[in-house]
Amino acid sequence: MSHQLDKLKSSRYYGLVLLGVMVLFFYGVFKIITPGNFGSLTNLSSYLQSSIIYSVGGCGLYFIVVMGLFDFAVGSNVVLSSIVGVILSKQFGYAGFIIGCLGCGALIGLLIGFLYNRLNVPSMIITVGLMLIFESVAVFVAGGDKQTLAPELRFFSGAPGNYILAGLAFALMFFILKYTKIGTYCNAIGSNEFTARNMGINVKKYKLIGFVLLHLFVGVMAILSVSYGTTMTALTGMSTMSRNFQPLMGTFFGVAFRKYGMPITAIVVGEFIISIIFNGFVALGAPTTIQNVVTGAALLAIVTLTARGGKGSVVK
Repeated sequence: MSHQLDKLKSSRYYGLVLLGVMVLFFYGVFKIITPGNFGSLTNLSSYLQSSIIYSVGGCGLYFIVVMGLFDFAVGSNVVLSSIVGVILSKQFGYAGFIIGCLGCGALIGLLIGFLYNRLNVPSMIITVGLMLIFESVAVFVAGGDKQTLAPELRFFSGAPGNYILAGLAFALMFFILKYTKIGTYCNAIGSNEFTARNMGINVKKYKLIGFVLLHLFVGVMAILSVSYGTTMTALTGMSTMSRNFQPLMGTFFGVAFRKYGMPITAIVVGEFIISIIFNGFVALGAPTTIQNVVTGAALLAIVTLTARGGKGSVVK
């Protein structure tokens, strides 16, 4: 009986039920407290559309977080890639917009991975320095002006465009994890890098691939972000830092639930849960600073859950 119970608790269905219970719990709490301006079908659709933007970033971060790495340059890359995409869209339409965002994102990932491998210093130090550089580059590229996406190029600003693009990103992550060695090797490196190297895994190669994949997904996140908000403004002084944490929280859901074999589902549902919590406090009329408290508390709770889920969560 005990063996069957343990088997059930490690099954995909148990993980799905656990995520479902969390959604219903947080939704129910805020719906009871403020029934008039929270949780309608229209509201839920809005929560989902904003959360899938961060879900895409969370999927990208998954590839490096499982290896024990972290990247503070995600937010600055979202801003820079968005600006590059919008500028190119003025000349080349959708092709310039999409290629600009994805190309800029992937190139930044390649640069970060290359520097990380060459300099041999912690990823947090590398990416904090690069974040400041990317913020400055974004200001230079934008010419000090707010970049606005043309109305005729806003297919990804809402349904069905945003769902299609996000769905393609999720499908790509599923394919990589299911049908390539990348997911297996990233997990192996995160669990024990020394053992992975002795097994013949090219650790530096897969860390480089992890950063490239992360920032390719950040490029997709940039498309969704600037489409949803219609404008992007270059920021300096580490102001892009706040864009790092909400995707990261989704990633921690994915890492915590990977033992159930469902990291992508956990990232998407986890971001939806976080969106419910944030919007619930907004519906309550709580001050905007409460979101910082919620973000910090959620990060602590999710990191604790992740740490219990196994090895490979130590940031390097």
